[in-house]
Amino acid sequence: MDLSLRDLAERSGVSAPMLSQVERGETSPTLAVAERIASGLELTLSQLLRLDEGDGVSVVRAAERRRGGGSRHSYEVLTPPLPGLRAEVSLHSLGPGASTAGPDDPPMHEAGSRETAVVERGPVRFVCGGAAHELAAGDSVTFDADLPHHFENPGAGEASFYAVVAAGLRRS
Repeated sequence: MDLSLRDLAERSGVSAPMLSQVERGETSPTLAVAERIASGLELTLSQLLRLDEGDGVSVVRAAERRRGGGSRHSYEVLTPPLPGLRAEVSLHSLGPGASTAGPDDPPMHEAGSRETAVVERGPVRFVCGGAAHELAAGDSVTFDADLPHHFENPGAGEASFYAVVAAGLRRS
């Protein structure tokens, strides 16, 4: 999840100054405030406080995946929403002629993020910085995810790819 302090304040209903104090360890939130912060992060309170990390293993069942997108581009997040998780794995499906974003849409990932995509079923066209790269099943691409980019399905059938986004790892 790629949220600024203001975004989290808006989503959680907790003021940005309070969130900043909690982040810096200057104050401890009440349980009610911690619950609102967890909700804003799409976590349970247990996940936020790491109370459910008994054996260090997190299983995400197929039926429990976080899903998004629409009818022509859909995705499923395969990784659990754990605090401090710096990588996210997702499975994207593109209908014929569909794309993950428009050519002028801004990037969704935080500065310094890197992404690797592996085509499961294709063809898939990857467009970054105006340059198009044709990919087929089994091909992969790695790129700076904070640059404007999108994936397209130029084929007649459904295409799919896995994406791994590692947040803030690139050094400028």
